[in-house]
Amino acid sequence: MESITVGIDVSKDRLDVAVRPSGEAFAVERNAAGLEQLTIRLRELAPQVVALEATGGFETIAAAALAAARLPVVVVNPAQIRAFAKAIGQRAKTDPIDAATIAHFAEATKPEPRPLPDEATRLLGDLVARRRQIIEMIGAERQREQRVTVPHLRRSITRLLKALEKELASLNTDIGDAVRGSPAWREKENLLISVPGVGRVISSILIAELPELGQLGRREIAALAGLAPFTRQSGKWRGKSFIGGGRTAVRTALFMGAFVAKRHNPVLKAFFDRLVAAGKPKMVALIAVARKLLTILNAIIRDNRPWQTA
Repeated sequence: MESITVGIDVSKDRLDVAVRPSGEAFAVERNAAGLEQLTIRLRELAPQVVALEATGGFETIAAAALAAARLPVVVVNPAQIRAFAKAIGQRAKTDPIDAATIAHFAEATKPEPRPLPDEATRLLGDLVARRRQIIEMIGAERQREQRVTVPHLRRSITRLLKALEKELASLNTDIGDAVRGSPAWREKENLLISVPGVGRVISSILIAELPELGQLGRREIAALAGLAPFTRQSGKWRGKSFIGGGRTAVRTALFMGAFVAKRHNPVLKAFFDRLVAAGKPKMVALIAVARKLLTILNAIIRDNRPWQTA
């Protein structure tokens, strides 16, 4: 029996659907009636995977409805879809064509459907994402502050910075309350922050953005975080390894942790110093520390055992 793969392009008002290998295509409205119609039709098809592209939140309700109908849903990275479309020479871009490309990508790569986060996890993810936005705004305003010479503009920036810092403090409190209000999250946070280099901010980001922590092998979890090395074999980059892709917020948090850990975590400090002594550039050594830190955290959550120095 042929394996059926479904790709869905999500827009504000409708869902364009493509089915492989049959080539069937149809569209439904992105509302309750359309989602009910879609789930009934997909249940009849019994697909191996239903892939939706992440589109700034529009996909959330559709993915939740399909998951509730026990369909094998996976939300895919838009950058991967664009790269795949370029690789297969798909230059035209319409919603039906995008749906067909998503289906083709899912058929070729066979992404593994994973359970969607529950409501509490989505809320924590939204709080963490908002915190990240506020930090970016604070950084932008501080850069402007360095360039501005007009006094009343500097005062405007100062007022805005104070408001943003107040909002950041409020979000930090909300995130802390959310984590400590959940016994499961509180236990996970206690395990994560037992590792020198990991504080409550980093643990909150990992809980919200990397729920697979402790459930996957070290290679798979490194790939999700964008810390799995890959090698270029062309031009002047022949033989050099790079990292990329994955979840940017997770990778940034792990770099923050690695920067602290290489000073204050005895195991990771020794690891960093050993790599530098062997001639590795400091940035390469820091990436290796971030990857090793992730491996340690993954094992700690998997085994439900806090950090032990010995």
